[in-house]
Amino acid sequence: LLVSKDLGKHLLEVEDLLQKHGLLEADISAQTERVQALNAAALKFSELEGYQPCDPQIICNRVNHVQTCLEELEELAAKRRKELEDSRQLWTFFQEMEEAEAWIREKEKILASKTCGRDLSSVVTLTNKHKTMLGELGNRRALLHQTMKKGEKILAKKSLGPAGIQEKMREVCLRWKKLEEITGLHQQRLEDALNFFQFSAETDDLVAWLQDIYRIVSSDDFGHDDYSSQALLRKHRAVVEEVEKHRAAVLSLRKQLALLAPDHRQGVDVQIRVVEVEQLYGEVVEVAVLRTQWLQDALAVYRMFSEVHACEVWLDEKEQWLEKMEVPEELDEVEVVQHRFESLDQEMNSVMGRILDVNQVVQQLVDGGHPSSDEVRSCQDHLNSRWNRVVELVETKKSQLSSVLKIQNFLLEC
Repeated sequence: LLVSKDLGKHLLEVEDLLQKHGLLEADISAQTERVQALNAAALKFSELEGYQPCDPQIICNRVNHVQTCLEELEELAAKRRKELEDSRQLWTFFQEMEEAEAWIREKEKILASKTCGRDLSSVVTLTNKHKTMLGELGNRRALLHQTMKKGEKILAKKSLGPAGIQEKMREVCLRWKKLEEITGLHQQRLEDALNFFQFSAETDDLVAWLQDIYRIVSSDDFGHDDYSSQALLRKHRAVVEEVEKHRAAVLSLRKQLALLAPDHRQGVDVQIRVVEVEQLYGEVVEVAVLRTQWLQDALAVYRMFSEVHACEVWLDEKEQWLEKMEVPEELDEVEVVQHRFESLDQEMNSVMGRILDVNQVVQQLVDGGHPSSDEVRSCQDHLNSRWNRVVELVETKKSQLSSVLKIQNFLLEC
């Protein structure tokens, strides 16, 4: 049993042989105590005085022979245990290498079947799973490193005829290196896909924002009076500021596109998308400028209408006064009325300046192609005609006053 060359052909068989060898060692241990007791009893016969039933030398030789056989048996048992433990170490190495190969094959299949996702959510999910696999890869790398050290120790002993150990180590190392390369490539593809879908998502968000802003800046609501137009203009200026803040994001799209992987940045759809964003932004800016002008024109119109109304109120008042006024015949009363006309001249100079401003605003609106040009022009014509009417009345009354003054002065000279 102890000189057997059967060291097992796989790990389970070696474990079984070691278990059986343990029982054999226990049996040897038990026999050792028995042999020692028998030897001690036999040696007593070699020490007897007087009658000796056997030659003491024969007893001693027999005892030494039995002791030598026992020691040889113990040496064989120790040698057998070492060989079996070396065999277990060898088959443990091969089993660990097989487990490593099986794990590598499993991960190769997973990496071969994995896609990089169809949208940002799926890519993020796959990226998280890949990070988990990288953690497993690190743990497995440490285990493989330990197994390789075991193989190197086995090779250093050269006691089991380590055929195939070095070849197995080389084979697993190559497969592991290939796995790490595949893992690195897949990680790069995931990063490329993540960058692409993030770029696409940011572009889509920018497009959605620009479309909302376009609807806002293309509104045909310009207010219904001075106050509402001012409020709309303030809101619009805030929108214009936001549009200007997004200019950098739009301009950076091409730089971001250039940083994407070739497979992604060379796609026709993504290039068209960037052009669409740039064009949409340009349209938003253009329409925003127009709306600013339209709001300013609307505000100018409402302010012009307000100014016209104020002027017409003054004209109505003066026109009624002039029409009802009768030129007095008494000199004292004529002088009073004349003083009133001097004050009226000052007021008319002021109102005339306001009317000239109104005419200037109207001309600017008409030249700018304002949609309310006809209404504005009609309002201007009506104001100017009212002004001319008042001027004519004033001139008429002044002429009458002048005639009365001449007559009064003539009578005084007479």
